[in-house]
Amino acid sequence: MRDYATPFDSDLMGGDLRGGLDLLAPPLHDARPPIGEPRVAVILPCHNEAAAIGQTVRQFRAALPRAEIYVYDNNSTDDTAEVARAAGAIVRREPRKGKGNVVRRMFADVEADVYVMADGDATYDAPSAPAMIARLCEGGLDMVNGARRSTDEAAYRAGHKFGNRLLTGLVRRLFSRQFDDMLSGYRVFSRRFVKSFPALSQGFEIETELTVHTLQLRMPADEIETPYYARPENSTSKLSTWSDGFRILKMIGLLVKEEKPMQFFSAVAALLFLPSAAVFLSVLGDFLETGLVARFPSLFVSLSGIGLAALSLVCAVILETVARGRREARYMTYLQIPGPHG
Repeated sequence: MRDYATPFDSDLMGGDLRGGLDLLAPPLHDARPPIGEPRVAVILPCHNEAAAIGQTVRQFRAALPRAEIYVYDNNSTDDTAEVARAAGAIVRREPRKGKGNVVRRMFADVEADVYVMADGDATYDAPSAPAMIARLCEGGLDMVNGARRSTDEAAYRAGHKFGNRLLTGLVRRLFSRQFDDMLSGYRVFSRRFVKSFPALSQGFEIETELTVHTLQLRMPADEIETPYYARPENSTSKLSTWSDGFRILKMIGLLVKEEKPMQFFSAVAALLFLPSAAVFLSVLGDFLETGLVARFPSLFVSLSGIGLAALSLVCAVILETVARGRREARYMTYLQIPGPHG
């Protein structure tokens, strides 16, 4: 039988004494599942969600009555923690601001067989969780993504929808065409996904990293359409269309460099080689006609560009080998953790 650390112990191990003391009050339900049934944890990262977190916790409690519901308060200045605790959630704190930091802490601290991750803003459809969990367990999957579908403009602003399509399309072209909603915050994970995920992001770009991690290790995954709702009254979004979009785009570029260095540095080599070769051919043409090299600066710049292009190709070959080794190491770590049928 698998042993699990208690919530209080795991929080003290994380160094957050105050967060551990919050757990002395027992949850308002019997969280122990019957023998043979997977232990489910609902994990909700939150920052200033006092207006919505109570509703979110109650909805997931109704949909998953045997699940343990964890709310991670990310430096909220309102009553998020108190409202979540009153609704029956286990409340913990992550002082480092940013959703990526919260996800890293949740994945490290919480022990379960199945993890349901959503936002604490009551926009995701809690009744869809049992179907997503069933799909994960019956299919032996490691991730089920909840693709958002909404006709309410207040729920899914046009700028966010366009940015999601643009960034999702870019990832689908670079990595795989498996997911239609890469930026969804509603996902169900297996234990081996959670415990093998490196979590390098700090902010909202964490969804991109989750998706690329799944695609690069070729984990069994699926996507289910789920309703997406508008926020409750007095609840405001923390997303910024332009700044968060730029950070996600930057993360995609970083992941391409790290995970697909051959493509990345080959593109750099092409950008360096083509204009340099054009200049060199121009200088060479003059030399063949006159027997003189009249444009030494152009010759120097063109040869430098060609040399840098060759260097980029060498880097591509070396880093491709390094990236392959990293993927193999991550996959071996992934295989050491029991799967859904383990």
